[in-house]
Amino acid sequence: MNRRNLLWTALSSVGAGLLASRATAATTHEAPASRLKVVYHLADADRVNFALGNIQNHFDGVGGPDNVTIALVVLGPALRAFALTQANPDITGRVARFSKAGLQMAACGNTMKAQDVTLDGLQPGFTIADRGGVVRIAELQSQGYLYIRP
Repeated sequence: MNRRNLLWTALSSVGAGLLASRATAATTHEAPASRLKVVYHLADADRVNFALGNIQNHFDGVGGPDNVTIALVVLGPALRAFALTQANPDITGRVARFSKAGLQMAACGNTMKAQDVTLDGLQPGFTIADRGGVVRIAELQSQGYLYIRP
């Protein structure tokens, strides 16, 4: 009877040890093998501040812009928020900080034509997605960028 209790105690201890090591492994955050690349898709005018907040949170969450590559592709009604003629001081300031931090910003060429906007009419730091915003997003995804649409 004593041997059975000893055996049961030993097996229970081993099992508990394995479960504890699995729990530790599951909660340990390992650094990614390579720098994460993310593309944010922004089309809705009412989501501009939310998307910019997400980008700031993303930079903060990974320890700064040196630890992630983020691209922002803007198309549709959201592009108006980045036009110099409709510049909101808060958005202008955030865009300037993000641009200095390395945020890649692309404006949909099709939207620019439809809204009669030139690159000079957008806040500094933007490039043109000549073949369209959705094509640019697909290109970035094919290069390993993760897709986020806030």
